[in-house]
Amino acid sequence: MGNKPPIILHKSQHPTMSVILILLLASISVAALFLGAFLWSVKTGQYNDEISPPLRILLETPISPEPPVQQVTTSNNISKQHTQPTTKTTN
Repeated sequence: MGNKPPIILHKSQHPTMSVILILLLASISVAALFLGAFLWSVKTGQYNDEISPPLRILLETPISPEPPVQQVTTSNNISKQHTQPTTKTTN
């Protein structure tokens, strides 16, 4: 049982550890950025629409603030815009 030679690390093994640390810091930074964006959106009320989702399933047509506009061509080739009347059905 003689003397064992000391384990010598190659110089190429040291940079890999620094790359791992850089990637770890970058991923934590990106995660913190997304968490901050999410908390900001909750704080400013981006998710406060509590009326539309339950009503959307009951309506056949999508909810829109204005009636749809159709282009109608007359006999003398002049385009006119007509709005569809909104009809409400009661059940």
